[in-house]
Amino acid sequence: MKILKLAFTLMLAITILSCSSDDDALLATSLVGQKGDVVIKFDNGVGDQDFIFGVNYNKSNGESYKLESLKYLISNVKLKDANGIEYVYPYDENIFIVDEADANNAGEIYITLNNVDAANYTELTFGVGIDQERYALGAEGQGDFLEVAQEEGMLWSWATGYRFTRFDGTYSSAVTTDGALNVHMGSVGTDLDNYREVTLPFPNTVRVRPGVEPQIHVQADISKVFDGETSVNFEEGYSQVHTDSETTSVIANNISKMFVVHHVHNE
Repeated sequence: MKILKLAFTLMLAITILSCSSDDDALLATSLVGQKGDVVIKFDNGVGDQDFIFGVNYNKSNGESYKLESLKYLISNVKLKDANGIEYVYPYDENIFIVDEADANNAGEIYITLNNVDAANYTELTFGVGIDQERYALGAEGQGDFLEVAQEEGMLWSWATGYRFTRFDGTYSSAVTTDGALNVHMGSVGTDLDNYREVTLPFPNTVRVRPGVEPQIHVQADISKVFDGETSVNFEEGYSQVHTDSETTSVIANNISKMFVVHHVHNE
């Protein structure tokens, strides 16, 4: 009797798995050629607080800071579906500036991905900054974005390339009050690569369909720029982060760990 029960249980499991696999195949087939839009909402905060320009935030070492500008570059956005298939947003359009000054009343900055392949997505990947492949295309290979970046103050010169971040404000410590704080971190040509890729799982499936616009709520904890993987001291060179190989690399690593998908809406 136990053998019969075991055999029945095994057959039932195989049947369920087979049906599930068939359902996945039917779903994938039914969605072929269909498109939908996806909104990624970036929400900058500091720990469990909303980020607000001009507000003083404390660090773990007793230093504090306040910012008057906060913006960063996002590129190479792609989504992975439940079957492990990646959808990569079109290359020429796949670079964005997340600027806190553009936030709505809820503190959210919207990036809309248009005409995304319909699927059930489980994961988001993007880069902070630009990769060496895009840089290697030269100034003429950047399309319209080069002018946009220049207007937004996210470009030094083409020789040194893009600013990946622009955090401007002041800091205070035991020995300094309202000292200048500027984090304009980027790669420096091909010699110093500070591009970082971030992969974030979704807490539930993002269902892209025609006429449906799911929203992915990405929280960015700005405190981790300075108190993240590595805690840094403004008085030790981290109040002015530009092209130094040590400080820029530390900040790049910290920034790559500041993102999380808080929730998603399928609307």
